[in-house]
Amino acid sequence: MSVLSSNSLEHRLHLGLALTLIVLMGLLWLLGARSIETLTEDFIASRLEHDSEALLSAMIIKQQHLKVRPSRINQIYHRPYSGHYYLVHQQDGVELTSRSLWDFKLQVPTLKLGEKRRIHIPGPDKQQLLVYVAGFRKQGQDLTVAVAEDLMPIKQQRDLFLRNFAILAMVGLVTLLLVQGMVVRQAFRRIEPLREEVKSLATGDEKSLSEDVPDEIFPLVREINHLLQLLSRRNLRSRNALGNLAHALKGPMNLLTHYFDKSTASENRIDSTLAGQQVERVRLLIDRELKRARIAGSGTTSQRFDPQLDLMDLVTVLKQIYRDKQLSVEAVTARGQSPYGDREDILELLGNLLDNACKWAKSRVRCTISGKEHLRIVVEDDGAGLADEDVTRLTARGSRLDENREGQGLGLAIVSDVVSLYDGELVFDRSPEMRGLRVSVVLNRL
Repeated sequence: MSVLSSNSLEHRLHLGLALTLIVLMGLLWLLGARSIETLTEDFIASRLEHDSEALLSAMIIKQQHLKVRPSRINQIYHRPYSGHYYLVHQQDGVELTSRSLWDFKLQVPTLKLGEKRRIHIPGPDKQQLLVYVAGFRKQGQDLTVAVAEDLMPIKQQRDLFLRNFAILAMVGLVTLLLVQGMVVRQAFRRIEPLREEVKSLATGDEKSLSEDVPDEIFPLVREINHLLQLLSRRNLRSRNALGNLAHALKGPMNLLTHYFDKSTASENRIDSTLAGQQVERVRLLIDRELKRARIAGSGTTSQRFDPQLDLMDLVTVLKQIYRDKQLSVEAVTARGQSPYGDREDILELLGNLLDNACKWAKSRVRCTISGKEHLRIVVEDDGAGLADEDVTRLTARGSRLDENREGQGLGLAIVSDVVSLYDGELVFDRSPEMRGLRVSVVLNRL
């Protein structure tokens, strides 16, 4: 049997159940002992009360002398130290005691007519007596009648019951822990296939985890699958980005290679100008990728995009990049907007949209984020805007509306890729207020 560590769920379940059962059974033991003691004393006191009434009816008073007719009294009161005793105290101080007391003197209080009391006093032979004392009046005389019974036999039976109850409780505790251990181990066996699937993820045999798991770990499995899905999408997008970059660099680098392979003597001014243009294109490509890295910033793979924080950071970066244009970049987010999606996905989408808007804007750019069920992003600028025939060309990979502006036309195509990953919508039109381009994006919450 393996030793369970203190961090084991099975160990914690065993410990929690053991402590709960110990406290519960301890309370039951204490309450049971108290209840048994109360019930037995009430029962004995009720019997003593009946005996005192029977004793009162068995008494006769002749010539101011009190006598008890033996035939009317239970014989147990005649056997010495039987554990059943009585004492009758007259108002003149004379006392009448049962033969069972022998020479033992009971110390009981004198009560008035109608008074009743229940007391505990020591008895003969180290007995523990419960005494019922009451005040009566018979034939004009006030009497105090006390009837007592030894509690030791009852207490011994009670102690035996409580001892047996404690043993039974311990056996029940051990049995319940063993049964719980079997149940917990049987329940954990349902997680074994999940552990094997996690191992398969490392080898690439599995793409996601099975969601046929207990309800307690289903949210964890669902989040892991969500993370795996995001990682797969990001890898696909990264491969596309690398392919786009390689394709864009291939032409300029071939021309550069061809140019520098020529002999120095054959160089002319046109070739030098062409080479300079291609080198500049390479530089612009590198600057663009560096700009994307600056926009994405730092963050873990599974971190969510927080509109309240990340959008403001993005705006700050863009203001620094386009500080020469002195643009007014406005960020508007709905109150209480919750984090959404993968941080790098949304930053890349927003970065490309805002970068394009800042590039074409005259003085103003505005980004608005809203929505609960869906994330809605609207980016507007006060640039020249687009003609209708140009809108359909924007999302084609590598297409550009102005070949004189820096960049390779991949930004809006990347935006389209991100929107498709989130099963969203991408719409281009003219901003009613700023009269420039307005890009509206709706992303479904995963």
